[in-house]
Amino acid sequence: MDVCRLIVRRLNRAARRPVRISARHFVTLWRLLFLTSLGILTSSCRDPEPAGPLRLTWYVFDEPSGAFREAARRCTEAARERYRIDVVSLPADADQQREQLTRRLAAGDESIDIIGMDVIWTAEFAEAGWIREWPTRATRRASAGRFPIAVQTATYKNMLWATPFTTNVQLLWYRTDRIRKPPKTWDEMIELAEKLDRNNRIQAQGERYEGLTVLFVSLLASAGGKVLDADGSQVSLEPEPTRKALNVMKRLATSRAADPGLSTNREDQARLAFETGRSAFMLNYGFVWPSALQNAPEVAANMGWTRWPGVVPDRPSRVTVGGIDLAVSTYSRYPELAFDAAECLASKDNQRIAAERGGLPPTLYALYDHPAVRRRLPFADLLRATLKDAVERPRTPLYTDISLAISRTLHPMRDIKPARDAARLKKAVQRALRSEGLL
Repeated sequence: MDVCRLIVRRLNRAARRPVRISARHFVTLWRLLFLTSLGILTSSCRDPEPAGPLRLTWYVFDEPSGAFREAARRCTEAARERYRIDVVSLPADADQQREQLTRRLAAGDESIDIIGMDVIWTAEFAEAGWIREWPTRATRRASAGRFPIAVQTATYKNMLWATPFTTNVQLLWYRTDRIRKPPKTWDEMIELAEKLDRNNRIQAQGERYEGLTVLFVSLLASAGGKVLDADGSQVSLEPEPTRKALNVMKRLATSRAADPGLSTNREDQARLAFETGRSAFMLNYGFVWPSALQNAPEVAANMGWTRWPGVVPDRPSRVTVGGIDLAVSTYSRYPELAFDAAECLASKDNQRIAAERGGLPPTLYALYDHPAVRRRLPFADLLRATLKDAVERPRTPLYTDISLAISRTLHPMRDIKPARDAARLKKAVQRALRSEGLL
């Protein structure tokens, strides 16, 4: 480096000396040649790349238990100096996560290597060319032993684009000291709650956001319907299942057992309301269990869980699946290492840690028998049974538009008129599928 600095200093001094050539164009040519040679010399004298393993960045939501950072640490250690995984935390809100990622990916940001991808983004990201198809040689490892529904969320156009990491489904939570036998259908649940006093409400998600779409899709699937056809190109929304789903939403919202804040409630508002002790039922994810243990032990002591209610008697419910898949960015400078790292992050041990520390259900079927997972998730058998029958939200690159069409059409739920809104909803989804009328 001392020799390089000496050369640069002498060239700089030479550049300041006057050039006595009368022809102006020769002066310009000489300076151009001189500056070119100077650039070549100085570029060769730049500081070398820092020593140590290559750095891979994992963009994923800010998981509060530290399970994701522990997974990154373990995989970095296992890589033996080949790479280091740095976690870049995204917001907790899924819409904000998507906004940040799509802006970066649309700009070709090379700083993103591994993406913690919400299960509803696969089609959109794959169609946009933002993620890489999973290597054929590693496809079997990426899907082996996982719930079929989890693998489906990572699949688009019969190709695998990610490895399933965590999953999730809602359950029905209820007060065992007030309800002798948990209901099997929505009608049974609403009737039971209405027989009790106003301190025994039903907590659900009714705000105009993704949670409302999740509620509708789960009700529709439980009634035997679906939003789009099998290949995602045409609207389905069969009249009878659609009306049944809308009837349930209307009945819930207008019941005296409904929470007064239903139209503005999300998952966390439902959790907090249930923890006050003034509710008999709650539709929500498993995170509510450790929260109740910590924040409302008197509620947790009388807290039971059962399968999400059905819509049609003698037909089990089919609930919308959630979770995180791990994909590799198209713009990663080190794709082979990124695939290796993503596979490590989604390994059995790291899924166990995510379940044990963060309460995030695994995608690997066998982990539901692991003692540590069962201690953290005492409802593991119910989760596993529910995941066997779970459904995806519409698998399409236009999913965000379709979700907006659903939530805007059906909010607030108390204003739903099933016969009218079944037709309105189908028209709104058709327009969204054509990217029309979104603003």
